[in-house]
Amino acid sequence: MRNFGKSDAGAQDRAEAALSESSLLQTIRHLWPYIWPRGRRDLEARVAIVFVLLFISKGFNALTPYAYKWATDALAQGSAESWQKVGASAVYFTLMMGAIRIIAVILMQTRDAVFAAVAMHAVRRLATDLFVHMHELSLRFHISRKTGGLTRVLERGRNAIETLARLIMSTGAPTVIEMALVLIVFIYQFDWRYAFVLIATLAAYFLFTTLATNHRIAIRRQMNDSDTEANQKAIDSLLNYETVKYFSAEQREVERYDKSMMHYEKASTHSYISLSILNAGQTIIYILGVTVMMVMCVYDIESGRNSIGDFVLINALMIQLSQPLNFMGTFYREVRQAIIDIETMFSILAKSPEISDKPNAHDLIVKNAEIVFDDVYFHYDPSRPILKGVSFVAPPGKTIAIVGPSGVGKSTISRLMFRFYEPQGGRITIDGQDIQHVTQVSLRAVIGMVPQDTVLFNDTIGYNIRYGRWDAQDEDVREAARFAQIDSFIETLPGGYDAQVGERGLKLSGGEKQRVAIARTILKAPPILILDEATSALDSYTEHEIQEALRLVAKGRTTLVIAHRLSTIVEADEILFLDQGQIIERGRHEDLIAKNGLYAGMWNRQRQAAEARAKLIEAEKEANL
Repeated sequence: MRNFGKSDAGAQDRAEAALSESSLLQTIRHLWPYIWPRGRRDLEARVAIVFVLLFISKGFNALTPYAYKWATDALAQGSAESWQKVGASAVYFTLMMGAIRIIAVILMQTRDAVFAAVAMHAVRRLATDLFVHMHELSLRFHISRKTGGLTRVLERGRNAIETLARLIMSTGAPTVIEMALVLIVFIYQFDWRYAFVLIATLAAYFLFTTLATNHRIAIRRQMNDSDTEANQKAIDSLLNYETVKYFSAEQREVERYDKSMMHYEKASTHSYISLSILNAGQTIIYILGVTVMMVMCVYDIESGRNSIGDFVLINALMIQLSQPLNFMGTFYREVRQAIIDIETMFSILAKSPEISDKPNAHDLIVKNAEIVFDDVYFHYDPSRPILKGVSFVAPPGKTIAIVGPSGVGKSTISRLMFRFYEPQGGRITIDGQDIQHVTQVSLRAVIGMVPQDTVLFNDTIGYNIRYGRWDAQDEDVREAARFAQIDSFIETLPGGYDAQVGERGLKLSGGEKQRVAIARTILKAPPILILDEATSALDSYTEHEIQEALRLVAKGRTTLVIAHRLSTIVEADEILFLDQGQIIERGRHEDLIAKNGLYAGMWNRQRQAAEARAKLIEAEKEANL
């Protein structure tokens, strides 16, 4: 990760400040198509109903303070002789007030219930769009990000979408209408002085809320960063559970995690303190505004311009307005906080996939499965070339092995075949078709892959095998398992094909995971097969068994074998020795040995190491006897 200097940190702060000013409107603009789902008439109708219910319910809310006023005036004008008549009027207005409030509550809850489907549909669509987009982004993006951080972005973004949809449609719009109605009542029922005090109160309230919330945004960012960091460390540690145990590093992992949580603790404490200051300031501003208007009303009652009912009306209006004011404060705080959570989601959505299908891309048509690398150049970083003019042909049905020292670009060739990256020069063709001009789906459909490190889904063995061809019948899955020589093992498991493999397949041994990978590749039945050091991490006995299964899989298929252990590729139709980004030697095993070049040197070193290991094992056996 890049370490920012002081100048970089200042530039970052200025960029975040600029983003803070514009991100709210940008996010609402991006979110609006999800809230107003065009093409879904049922959801569009729900949004329209929500607005109708909104205006009707706020109209009823505006009548509630008047019921208080009328009941109060009726009681204030009564006398002992006319008390029966006055009491009846007061009871009538009181019942009216109760009925109005009940109707308003029913309308409001109905509105929220109607809008719930729209809000959750927006959550689902945007979260799904992000999930799809994450899979479309390049391998370069994913290897530079931590999985824990990405899942946290998805989780917080999903929650933020729900918050925004709910607040904008169920809180923001209703409270704006409520304040407008209250302002109209003040102007109509009283005079400009009351409206001026109300506007001044609202202005002070929102100004203070804005300033205080903007301060809290920085704290919120620190909380999110610390939370993400702690989550990444927790996931990383748990995924490496066995490694932690091997080195008795539990305390070290706890200290790393606790250090991140300490930063989160400090940021959270500052957040709670700033929230208390914000709530206190909002309440003080509101009380001052109410007090000024109540005092003005007392003087107006004394002069005969207002009645006692007007005093109650002002109080009722301001009490009624206190809830929207509180909602607007909460609205602003939560929206700005949600923006922090969702802006990362939208920034990921804004990233263009590094690899995308060309506008005129067509499906790959495979007849012979001939692979040609024609003068291919590639680098991850311009300062460090990986492939320098690599050219070779893999004839139909033949096996081509690619060997060489570590880090020379052997696995890069398989990634280029899958178009995880594009070469900077040259081209790769299959049956004469440049793979850059075909659709990625059709390209990857004809290539099967058995990697060195097989990672399985935390599901059943049957699910992981069926991943090769999702519409396969159960018998096809069992046949693939038999072909991969794992069916007898599966039958011994409780649950058989429904047995769970655990996180990343950790309930299975390395050889068992490799057999599952082979089985799902068999089920896929691709005309092209890539074996990327598929047995290098296995013991000799397991490697021999897996090699037999791989030979059966490769039969009749064009196969690229990327290997470090040369004993596994002696039967290849052609061996390419890759060094410093170029093919230095090529030929069959016997020819390369006779040439006595780099390949022969690596073969002799590996053979000597194997013989030394065999002698050591034999010596240990004799010593034990």
